[in-house]
Amino acid sequence: MARPQTDIEAGREQLIDLVIGLIEERGSTSLTVAELAARAQMSPANLYRYFESKEALIDAVAERWFQPKVAIMEDVVASELPPRRKMYEFFARRFALMKTEWEHDPVAFANYVELGKENFELVRSYVDLGDHYLSVIIGEALAEGHFSGLSIDETLSLINQMVNCYVNIGAMEQVMHRLTTDKLARIIDAVFDGLSAQDRGAKGLTGLRAA
Repeated sequence: MARPQTDIEAGREQLIDLVIGLIEERGSTSLTVAELAARAQMSPANLYRYFESKEALIDAVAERWFQPKVAIMEDVVASELPPRRKMYEFFARRFALMKTEWEHDPVAFANYVELGKENFELVRSYVDLGDHYLSVIIGEALAEGHFSGLSIDETLSLINQMVNCYVNIGAMEQVMHRLTTDKLARIIDAVFDGLSAQDRGAKGLTGLRAA
């Protein structure tokens, strides 16, 4: 049985709902605290009962948006799947959720992209959390002999570059119509089948050559 909400908790949730509605309507959080309070039909002093600052309110909005994505990561990392399958699920489940959000309302999705750009410092902790969980999966893969010669940090950097458009909502938005979980599965297979520190000749011996 769910724990009953206190008045403060209920008020916080209502204010988060209000700001989410504004973001999806206008793509901005440029309203002042006084304007937000007026929209919520309360005084600024009353708004501060629920959030100590506008930044704290925006942080709570970001937490609401990221919560299902974080839950997916935690569920996948805790699973007993083998590393290859686990890495695919780690990216694919979140991508499928975000693609559904995009299909439901592409304008609102674009507004969230802009909000993330405007408030990247608030988003950074979630990016770092994703890197932490991905590093756990990479560690499991290294223990099974994958990614020979590479460290966890090197592997993390390479994989992030290879799957960027499946996790970075700004990059994702630009090519969403071309992204599929089938393509993602092939990328993850390529990562596990070929990623290592071995030089196989792509780099050459004397630097770049003109065409």
